[in-house]
Amino acid sequence: MMQQLLLYPLLFQLFLSIFLMFFWKKIDAQKIISIVGGFIAVFLSGVLFYTVWNSGIQTVQAASWEAPYGITFVADTLSATLVLLTSIAGLAVSFFSSASVIPARLRFGYFPIYHFLLLGLTGAFLTGDIFNLYVWFEIIIISSFVLITLGGEKAQIEGAVKYFTLNILASIIFLTAIAVLYGLAGSLNMADLATIIPQLENRKLVEVAAILFLVGFGIKSAVFPLYFWLPASYHTPPSAVAAIFGGLLTKVGVYALIRIFSLIFLDDVFLDDILLVVAVLTIFSGAIGSLVQKNVRKIFSYLIICHIGFMIAGLGMGTEIAFAGMVFYLIHDIMVKTNLFMVSGLIYRIKGTNNVRLLGDLYANFPKLSLLMFIPLLSVIGVPPFSGFWPKVSLIIASLNEKNYVIMGAIIFGSLLTLIIIARLWSNVFWKKGEDLPKRDHFLYFQKMNRLKKFQFLAPIILLAGVSLYIGFGAEHMQQLSNRIASELIDNTQYIEAVMPQNN
Repeated sequence: MMQQLLLYPLLFQLFLSIFLMFFWKKIDAQKIISIVGGFIAVFLSGVLFYTVWNSGIQTVQAASWEAPYGITFVADTLSATLVLLTSIAGLAVSFFSSASVIPARLRFGYFPIYHFLLLGLTGAFLTGDIFNLYVWFEIIIISSFVLITLGGEKAQIEGAVKYFTLNILASIIFLTAIAVLYGLAGSLNMADLATIIPQLENRKLVEVAAILFLVGFGIKSAVFPLYFWLPASYHTPPSAVAAIFGGLLTKVGVYALIRIFSLIFLDDVFLDDILLVVAVLTIFSGAIGSLVQKNVRKIFSYLIICHIGFMIAGLGMGTEIAFAGMVFYLIHDIMVKTNLFMVSGLIYRIKGTNNVRLLGDLYANFPKLSLLMFIPLLSVIGVPPFSGFWPKVSLIIASLNEKNYVIMGAIIFGSLLTLIIIARLWSNVFWKKGEDLPKRDHFLYFQKMNRLKKFQFLAPIILLAGVSLYIGFGAEHMQQLSNRIASELIDNTQYIEAVMPQNN
C-alpha cells in the first residue's frame, strides 16, 4: 500500500481533470475546484516526497507485471522533488488563472485541459519506461497546444504553429530514437537499459541513439540551436499559461536529458563534449537574445533559454558537485520562472502593456507591490543570499575542479548579463516616468479590482516568492537535497535495484 502512494498525485490529476468537465458551464465552480484540488495535489505530492526521503525509492509495476515486461512507475528523490514542485507551481497558477484568464477563454475548458497538462507533467516525472515517457510527452503537447490557442487571437495562432511544429518534430525524433534503442537492446525499461547499453559492442550506433535523444529532448528543452520556437510562442498566450509553460514545460525536457544521460548513456567523452558545447552556446544565445528585447515576457523567455544552459553545463561536466548544482538550479528555476511570468501578467493588468518603452512609475504608484515583484527578480539574478546564487557557486566550483574555464566563463558571462538585463528592466519598468496609456473599456485594470480579485492576483506571487526565499535563505536544506539527488544520479545501482530486484 505504501508503494502505491507514488500513483496518487498522478491519479488525482486525472480524476480532477475529468471531474471539472462535469462543471463545464459553471466557471466559478471550476475555479474553486481547481484551487482546492491544487491544495490536495500539494498534500499528496508532499506525502510522496516524505515517503521517498525516509523510505527510499518507491516503485509500482502496472498490473503486477515484473520489470522489464510491464510499465514501471518510479519515484526516486529527483522524481518526487519535481512532482512536488509541479504541484506547488500548479496551485499558484490555478490561483492566478482564476483571476487573470478571461471568462471567454475559461468557457472553452481551460481548467480541465490545464489539469490534463499537470497530469502529463506528473506522469513524465514518474515513469520508468522510455516509451511511456513518450506517451506522457504527447499528453503534454496536446494539452499545451490547446491552452496556447485558447482565444484564437492572431498572435496566439502564429505562436502555436511554431510551438506545435517544432514539438511534433521533436516527438518524431524521440520516437525514432526509441526505435533505434529498442533495436539495440530489446527493452525500453530505463533500469533494464542501464544494465544492457553499457555492455553493447556497437558503440557508434549507441552514440547515434544518444544524439537522437539529445536532439529530441533538446528541442523540448529549447537549447541552442533549437530554441527559437520558445520566445516566438511563450509571449502569446495568457500570462497564467505562459507561467506554467515557462516554469515547467522546458524543465521536463531537461529532466528527460538528465534521466537518459545519467542512467543509460554513461561515461562517453564525445557525448559529454557535445553537451558542454551546447550548454555554452545556449547560455550565450539566451543572454544576448534577452538583452535586445523590448517586451517583458520576451525578455523572460530568452532568460529561460540562457539558464537552461546552466543546467546542461552541469549535466555535461558529469561530476557529483556539478549534478548537485544542476539539480539545485533546476529547483530554483522552476519556482522563479513561473513567478516571473505571473509578475509580467500583473504588470500588464496594471499598465495595459508589456512593452518596456511604455512602462514606468510602478514603484512610485505601487511601492509595496514593486518590492514583492523585486524578490523573483533578485532571485533570477542570483544576488546572494537569494536562490539563484548557491547553485551557480556549485557549478563554478565544479568547472574549476574539472579545469573547464570555458564553462566557468560562460556561467559568469550569463550571470553578469542577467544582472544587466534585470537592472535595466527594473530601471525602465519601475523607476522611470511612465507613459499615459489610453484606457480600454474592456480592460479590467488592477486599480479597479475588488479585494478578492487582488488577492487572487497577489497570493500566488507571494506563495512562490516565499518558496524562492526559503530556497535561498534555507540553502543548506536545498544543498542537502541536491547532494542526495546527485549521489543517486552518480550511483544508479539504487535505481536499478529498486526497479528490478529479481536481477540482484
